[in-house]
Parts: sequence; structure tokens; C-alpha cells
Amino acid sequence: MEKRKTICLITGMPETMHVRRVAKGVFGQCDKYGYNVAVFASMSHFLFFIEEHAKGENNIYSLPNFKLFDGVIIDTVTLSSDSTGKVIETVSRRIKECGDIPVVSLGMPYGDYHTISGYNEDILREMCRHVVNVHGKRDICILTGMKGHPEAEERLAVFVDELEKLGIELDEDHKIYGDFWYNSGIALAKEIVEGKRPMYEAVITAGDYMGLGLIEELTRHGIRVPEDMIVLGFDATDEAMLSEITLTSFETNYTKTAADAVDYLRQKIEPDGDIEPFVPDIRNLCHKGMSCGCQPDITRSARTFRDSLYYVYHNYSSEDTYNNIDIGMLMESYASETLTASATPEECLKNIFGKIYLLLPFVNFRLCLREDWLSYDKYLKEGYPDKMLVAVADSTVGGLKFANADDAFTIDTSEMIPELNEYTEKPCVFYFAAVHFGDNTLGYAVLQRELSDRHLLNLVFRNWLRLVNNSLEMARAKNRYVQLSIVDNMTGLYNRRGMYEKFSDMLKHTNEGDRLMICVIDMDGLKYINDTFGHSEGDEAIITMSRAIKKLCGDKEVSVRAGGDEFVIVGLGAYNDDEPKKRTEHLADILEKVNSGLDKPYQLNASIGCVLSDENSFEFEKLLTKADEAMYRCKSSRRKNRTTH
Repeated sequence: MEKRKTICLITGMPETMHVRRVAKGVFGQCDKYGYNVAVFASMSHFLFFIEEHAKGENNIYSLPNFKLFDGVIIDTVTLSSDSTGKVIETVSRRIKECGDIPVVSLGMPYGDYHTISGYNEDILREMCRHVVNVHGKRDICILTGMKGHPEAEERLAVFVDELEKLGIELDEDHKIYGDFWYNSGIALAKEIVEGKRPMYEAVITAGDYMGLGLIEELTRHGIRVPEDMIVLGFDATDEAMLSEITLTSFETNYTKTAADAVDYLRQKIEPDGDIEPFVPDIRNLCHKGMSCGCQPDITRSARTFRDSLYYVYHNYSSEDTYNNIDIGMLMESYASETLTASATPEECLKNIFGKIYLLLPFVNFRLCLREDWLSYDKYLKEGYPDKMLVAVADSTVGGLKFANADDAFTIDTSEMIPELNEYTEKPCVFYFAAVHFGDNTLGYAVLQRELSDRHLLNLVFRNWLRLVNNSLEMARAKNRYVQLSIVDNMTGLYNRRGMYEKFSDMLKHTNEGDRLMICVIDMDGLKYINDTFGHSEGDEAIITMSRAIKKLCGDKEVSVRAGGDEFVIVGLGAYNDDEPKKRTEHLADILEKVNSGLDKPYQLNASIGCVLSDENSFEFEKLLTKADEAMYRCKSSRRKNRTTH
């Protein structure tokens, strides 16, 4: 069947209340119309105090291939919190590179994209009416966001206009710019305490965090809220309901804004399609707390408090338990200990697979990694490689389930994930999140859920990803130390210890009739090169010879530098009796080509001894001795030939 239309939502910090409301509006409308949704979001604040971590998170915005989407919604309000502007610039540039695609901006204009306004004017006016008409306050201060910020200026203008209609004119001392964060609320409180500003009857803040900062600092200095001053907020965040003095706050109408954005795109994508507008109930957007003197909404506070609790003991017999996993269940799962204890990269991926259940409910999960994710020589700060390795997969609908190298497969990064371009039985959301350590990109994770289940991303997903990021980096570090102990630093071939470890691994995957093959290759004339041209030239000759050995080595065979000028190739498989002869001839051909392009005053030559075991016989040391003896016979024969000539 034809794949569903897919809307791309570009946002960030998905567990915040604003983004949850945006997601509710987008998902609800897309579910109505049978559309899929792809969400690309940084899990942390764009300006997170660990700069390298923020860069690693923000690299997810370089992943979307907008050619595969039918429309794009940019949550400009959220992206505007990146004061550098780099994130939205990256997104906009990539959209333009993909040609003509309908794009809509939420709440704030950006470029020439169509903008859906926030529909918050009625709510902002109601805040003013609540302060004046319900509480009788007239000495009112407005604390808004950054000067010049569209949302901050718009909210301030509406507040001022409504207060004028209520017969209150504000002077400049009663209109204060902040930063939408705790800092500006704290700063205002300090100025009031120090007498630099008057003791207002009421402060209306254009964002909850400013209001919370104000209340906390006022209370610390003995100013009572609401007895001495009432405070209102705007956003209705969880923090507003959980503070010691709960904040009366009005909910934004971004659910309606987001829903209308989908309707706008539907008119572009399917002009003949019916539109079913989302109709909010504005009466339910006021959430009363203790900060204004009203009877607080205890039920909502209790619900928010309950959802934020860290439960140690869960009712695992309940059918709903695994569809409502909270941060307590994540931490009490000991996922951190399990993942950290992974001894090898393979074990790490298997342990990650074992903890995917903590992301329930989901349809499919994919962990896509760089093919060279284990390499400490490769550091990727920006973008993604052309190919990605699907290293871990899980499904609750009979899809792919694996966490081993044999089942892993590569995809074109431009696909992002194959399932995104396939028909889904029900409308789904695909969450794309960065997988990284610091600013080194390792890959990305994709969580697919049905739109109808209404589960949004929360603390669990972000912290689960943090555990995965840390475990992958730990696996990389352990693997590096292992590689240093089993790999020859000069040539990149395995050393003798590595040879025995790899042979042990080979023995785990033998088939009936397999034979062991060992080739021992010894460079001829290395002492002459060292004595005549110096040891640095001798080292270069060894490296050149190692490249020849790699060419001689098969895909499932192991190439080894066993000593100064001695190399070994080990293989297990269904070899024919003429394999030793073929390898000897192949080495001669390889060295002939090497020497023809070698601009040196010497030639590279080598003696080889290649032997095969009987079928199903894998006595390594015995066969290695035979190969060594065969090599010396070859070397002796070559010396006789040189003497004769």
C-alpha cells in the first residue's frame, strides 16, 4: 500500500510543557488525517552548560532529509532559545537545499515561512482581568522576556493594552524586560528588597520560571506571597505546581497553534481534503495556585506531584506497569550498572537491547551507529556519514529484533530509517534523537510509537539515552585498550596475542568439513635495509609489506605481525587442496606490483610457507610449526636460486 503522508516536526527539549502541548496538537490532527510524524529534537537545552554535550545533541538537526517529508513544522518558539541562532539556521539551510516543500513556523516568524500565531491574546488579557477584577490590584508590574524577542514584546503589548482598558496606565518603571528564566525573577526581587523598585501589589510574569524565581527570592527575604504581593505566571509548567508556594499560571494555547499548523499543511498537501479544526476550551487554561490568593487547584498539584515521584517499589503484576514507566523504574532497573559492566562492544549492544523495554510503549526501536563508531581515530562533530549501521533493533509487532553483528546492516543515511518510508498500519510518530558522547557523534536512536497511544517523551527517554551514550563510550574506551594489547601499533595488524584471541573466536563459528589454514610469511632482506638505509627506512618497508599481507588475507581471515619481519595469516573454512599454491602465487603477484611502483633503492621480497589441516582438525600450534618449517624451506630455496644465478 502507499505510504502515509509524513509531517516533520522540528523542536527541542520534548519533555518541557510547551513542547508537550505542541506535540499534542500536531499528533492529534495528524492522527485524524492519517499522517505520520517525524520528530527531530535535542534532548537538552540548546545552551546547556556543558557546551560539548549541547553540540552533540544539536547535531541531530543535520540529519533530516526534508525531501522525504510532505510538510515541515518548525517550533520557532523553542528554537529561539538558542541565542546563537545556529540550530534554526541549520534547519532552514537544509530545507532550502531540498527544494520546494511547505513549511510553517509556530508562534514566531522566521524568514519567509508562513507563521501560525500563538492564539494567546485572550489568555493574556484574562490574566490582567484576573489580577484587577478578581483581586482588586492596580499597582501592577509586568515582567516579560528579552527586549526585542517577538514573544516577549507581543506579551508585553497585550498586557499593557488590556490594563489600559481596565483604567491602569503603566509607566516604564512597571515594564521590565527579563530572560524568561529564573534569573530575571530573582533580579527583580533583589531590586525590590533593596528599595530600588517599589513594593508592587502584583507582578504578572510572561513566563513561569521568572515568576518562580521572583517568589523564591521574595520569600527568602521575608516578603510574603500572596499576602504582600501576588504573582501570576504564564505557561502552566509542572514546576509551577510543584513549588512550595504554587504559582497561579495560565496555560498557553500552543496546542491550538500546532493543530492549526497541521491544518495549514493539509491544505497544501491535499487541497481537497476535509479540515477538522481543533477547538480548545479556554476556560480550562487557568490553573490556580497559592501565589494570587485564590483557592489552589489541589487536584492538579497532586497529579503533577504524583507523576514526579520516584517510586522504588512498583506493582509489576499490573498490566499497565510497562506502559507507564517512570524515572523511578528506570533507575531501579539498574540499567546503568548493567550497561557499564559490558566487557565488549558486542556485550554492550546486547545489554542495550535488554533495556529497551524501559521505553515502552513502542512499535519499533532502532539504534543506528557510525560504521566506525569504535574508532578513536575518527571524531565526528558535524553531520553524519553517508552510511549508517543499524546495530540494534527491537519490535513489539513482529519486526526486527537483534543486537549482534551478524544481523546488523547498513543503510543510506539519507533514508534516516527504512520504516519511515514504508506503509504503517496506523499513523505513527518517529522520534529521532542524537546518540553521542560530548560533541563526538556516534549515531542516532529512533523510537516509533502509534500516534493514538498519546504517550509523549519524558524524563525516562532522555535519561535512558544518557545511559546508552555513556555505555557506548565506555565500550569504546575498553575496546581501545583491548586493541592496544592485541594490535601491532606500527602496522595495524594483530600481534601474537591478538592472533590467539581471534583464533579462539574463529573456533566458535566452525562448520562441518572446515580446515585450518596458516601462512607464515617472512620478509627477505630487512637486515640489509636497516643496515644500509637506516631503521626508519626499515620501518617503512615493514609497513609496506604489511599492506601486501592485508591484500593476501581473505575477508574472514586474520592477518598478524608475529615478530620483527614475520607475518602470519590464519583462516578457517572450506579450503581446497590447492589453496597453499594459490596463496604463494598470489603473494608473488602482489609483491611484483608493489615493487613496480616502489621508488626505492631496494626490492621487497618475502618467503612464504602455507599449509592446510585435515578436515575438522584445528591443532593450531602443530600447524603453525609446519607452516614455519615450510617458510624456511621456501627461504632456503630462494637463497639457493639467488646463489645459482
